[in-house]
Amino acid sequence: MKICLVSYRDMKHPEAGGAEVIIQEVMSRIADRGHEVTLLTGMFPGASPTDRIGPLCIHRTGNTYTFNFAAPRYFKRVLEPEGFDLVAEDLNKIPFFMPRHTRLPVLAIVPHLFGTTVFQQASLPIAAYVYLNERFIPRVYGESMFSVLSETTRDDLITRGIPPAHIRVIHSGIDHDLYRPSPMPVENRPPRIVYLGRLKKYKCIEFPIQVLPRILERVPEAEYWIAGEGDYKEELVRISRRLGVQNHVRFPGFVGGEDKVRLLQESRILTYTSPKEGWGLSIIEAGACATPVVASDSPGLCESVVHGKNGFLVPHGDLGKLGDAILTLLTDDAVAGELADGGVRWAATFNWQASADKTLALIEEILGHPQARRRAGEETR
Repeated sequence: MKICLVSYRDMKHPEAGGAEVIIQEVMSRIADRGHEVTLLTGMFPGASPTDRIGPLCIHRTGNTYTFNFAAPRYFKRVLEPEGFDLVAEDLNKIPFFMPRHTRLPVLAIVPHLFGTTVFQQASLPIAAYVYLNERFIPRVYGESMFSVLSETTRDDLITRGIPPAHIRVIHSGIDHDLYRPSPMPVENRPPRIVYLGRLKKYKCIEFPIQVLPRILERVPEAEYWIAGEGDYKEELVRISRRLGVQNHVRFPGFVGGEDKVRLLQESRILTYTSPKEGWGLSIIEAGACATPVVASDSPGLCESVVHGKNGFLVPHGDLGKLGDAILTLLTDDAVAGELADGGVRWAATFNWQASADKTLALIEEILGHPQARRRAGEETR
């Protein structure tokens, strides 16, 4: 099959995050099985218009602010004549409304939708633009199938009017050769709290900074490492200075590969305090490294964190309970060790091969391939 994937970012983009990892890992495995996958994505400074990342052929056009306009035009002019079987659209940021631009079947891949949380991230005009565009999803994609990362995103789509029969929940996987249990028991690690991901306002990365003065009263050596890049970094620096904890907040920048694994393996806690996520890929990766998690009890995160198994969930924005959870894991070795072990067991249930299998089966179902029809008949019997 020939598949054209449309997504805002690729893995070389300086702000690539978990959503891009998931796309790359799943689609690379589909391409490795002999299918042709072309990724149409946005330009960024220093990028080339065409490229290859693993088995994926890359075409770039537009930029962060124009890609949703440039992508459909580029597809019609350059890519559609190549004879694709299916378009897979990554509905992450602003919809491209590809069903309006092609007669090919469209698979909508949805990490999560912003809804009203976009008003915490962007200026009012941009937030209103994104919010209003999302309102058209049921009308434009009414005949499409959807792949989502979590049950909460599935429920969100159903609330918006997408038929449940059109939605498949396909969880992300994990690279178990890369992410592995730490040789350092959690009780022997420094009192380091770490965040991994894009530095964006809506992710509320400042919450652990705001509870740090209280934490330092009990654990004077505690540090909060904020690993990643993004336009919210300077504000995070200002907050840490205003609270007088700047010597305990570190910004190592983007961390990937073995350096990321080492950071997780040598940290006591991973935190995620976002009000909404599609899924917490780094949470599963941390679990594989035997690192407990403290996260907001938010859509997406409440599925990647099982309270009391691989970490703690706290009400979003409740700084008192956030501080309590962090202090428990910094001071109670038995609890930290139990959640570290639980994280390893939980992470073991996720793998990229299963994610690719389910995605490919959905594509075959959409295209009516004999394999899909045969599977459907066997399930009926």
